[in-house]
Amino acid sequence: MVQLTLEQIQKKSLNRLVGLNPVFKIVMEKLIERCYARGVWILITQGLRTYAEQDALYAQGRNGDKRPKVTKARGGYSNHNFGFAADFALLLRDGRTVSWDTLKDDDKDSLPDWSEVVEEAKRLGLEWGGDWRSFKDMPHLQMTFGLSTADFRAGKRPTQAQLKAVLAKINSLNTGDDEPMTAEEKAAFDALQKRVIALEAANKLTKVPAWAEQACINAKAAGVLDTANDGSYDFYRLVTMLDRTGMFTVKGGK
Repeated sequence: MVQLTLEQIQKKSLNRLVGLNPVFKIVMEKLIERCYARGVWILITQGLRTYAEQDALYAQGRNGDKRPKVTKARGGYSNHNFGFAADFALLLRDGRTVSWDTLKDDDKDSLPDWSEVVEEAKRLGLEWGGDWRSFKDMPHLQMTFGLSTADFRAGKRPTQAQLKAVLAKINSLNTGDDEPMTAEEKAAFDALQKRVIALEAANKLTKVPAWAEQACINAKAAGVLDTANDGSYDFYRLVTMLDRTGMFTVKGGK
């Protein structure tokens, strides 16, 4: 077990924050900071994607490709393409292993770390992909200001008033005006934890799918995955997707 500073944790996500909308980037930086204060370390694994990168992800699992589908969105139809979405994962206490285990309690406070991250994200005004009715995306966070991808493609962006309102909220958190949870908020958070547990249990697979085996091997070889057993479909989907981006390529390897 190692003890990383907040600055060290932040540096691990710097490259994935490049290109995000400046205000959304501040929100994600604040999320990393607030999670760290709670003893939960997170890593931003996906940020801005080009249309070409999005199309490559969309092609996976289609047109004869036997790999699993990882997205429903073509290029231009994902909020990642406009810098208003990001994906996260847990960073474990060895300082290098990345985990998508939504039931993990690495800080030993009897709360799933994943649900703690989601709680902080919602306090910051972020939308969580785990709330979606279909194609739930557990690591996905976004802030769209009521705009659709069609709006973004047409060139529309949040107003200055909307952006200032987000910054004002961040400032209120910085000055300690964030009040403890009310009884209603605590009840909602408890319900969220139960929901995360239920979603994970429903999607848990008994063995690593054949299409994810090599990705899991590569992740373990790179030292970012401790075990590939007993994961959910979403877990294996994410590991496969990240492997395709080259995230698990061992430096100096072929």
